This record gives sequence, C-alpha cells and structure tokens, in this order.
Amino acid sequence: MLSTELEHSEDAPMKIFIQAAGWIGTILIVLAYWLVSRQQVTAQSDVYQLMNLIGAIGVGINVFHKKAWPAVALQVIWGIIAIASLILPK
Repeated sequence: MLSTELEHSEDAPMKIFIQAAGWIGTILIVLAYWLVSRQQVTAQSDVYQLMNLIGAIGVGINVFHKKAWPAVALQVIWGIIAIASLILPK
C-alpha cells in the first residue's frame, strides 16, 4: 500500500517507478538463483545471465536513488559480469 505522502507528492510516478524497478529487479535475481539452484537453467545460459543483468539494473536504479553507494557498486559489478558472460565466448 502506498503511503499518503507518496500518493500526494508531485513526483509520485517517479517514486513508484523506482520502487517497482527495485522490486522487479529483486524478484528477477532471486528467481534466477532459484532456477539455477533447482537446475532448471544453467549458470552459463543466456536466460540466467539476462535475468541477472535486468535484475541488477532494476535494483541499481533503486539503490542509486537512495544513494546506497556500496549497493550501487555491487549492482554495477553484477551487471558487468552478466554482460561479459553474454558476449564473451563460452
């Protein structure tokens, strides 16, 4: 449920976007981990790497907005690893 403050602020759409990006990113990263742990996908698969990349972007948007710099660094590194895994030969 949204707080009254969020519902009435002028930048409510942006705040909602930032929250949604963080939640979607979190769900994607956790789901990717679940799938690889259950051997439904491999860690080398494009699906797994894309889920991690998109998840890192979503969480990164959220933590950047909150100025949580260690978490921003983690998401940047997470995304770089996913990109490298997608483009470098396997």
